[in-house]
Amino acid sequence: MIYVCLCSYLTDKCWKILQERWTSRIYVYLYRRFDSICMKGGSEIYSFNQLFTDYKGRFVHFANTYVGDSMVAEDIAIESLMYYWENRGKLAPDSNVPAYILTVIKHKCLNYLQRLRTREEIVEYLKDCDTWELNLRIATLEACNPEKLFTDELQSLVDKALETLPEQTREIFVRSRYNNQSHKEIAVALGISTKTVEFHITKALKVLRVALKDYFPLLAFLPKFFC
Repeated sequence: MIYVCLCSYLTDKCWKILQERWTSRIYVYLYRRFDSICMKGGSEIYSFNQLFTDYKGRFVHFANTYVGDSMVAEDIAIESLMYYWENRGKLAPDSNVPAYILTVIKHKCLNYLQRLRTREEIVEYLKDCDTWELNLRIATLEACNPEKLFTDELQSLVDKALETLPEQTREIFVRSRYNNQSHKEIAVALGISTKTVEFHITKALKVLRVALKDYFPLLAFLPKFFC
């Protein structure tokens, strides 16, 4: 009779159940397992209903005390009740069922909080990275002196950086940026491929960017070097 009532309730009152988040998830779940429940007698479903009625609020309150989110607490409580239902056959007859479910809730809360802590650590790390980048921008801007653009100092720094390059790389870069030769013209003059020319120019630019990192904002005023 209990099973018939359950089926009737789930069939005729379906929309009402779906509006009640907790009740719907419990009973729809049991409805899907109706065939297996029928084989084990009616006392189990009655006991489960009684357990749900008596302890639902307390389970949610316990979980919410730690996770601080009522929706998450409801999810944890419902998942713990389902876990108990799935594993009830493994419990000893004299088991303290509410204590068992509370232990499941405890572990689920711990898992949730540990995942939350990991996410917060990642967010904090990203914040630190953003702060570091902001500080770098501020320091770089503070070190920037526009007057240097109109002196020989910046060109002197470029020349010193070029002196550190391998001879072929330096020659190719000078031909390209100082003599305005195209990649093809340089390749023909030196008997190499245009890909090799591109490689050496890229290599030279990387060295210059590192050597002139403190003057990076001013490099835009050297278009033939860094365009």
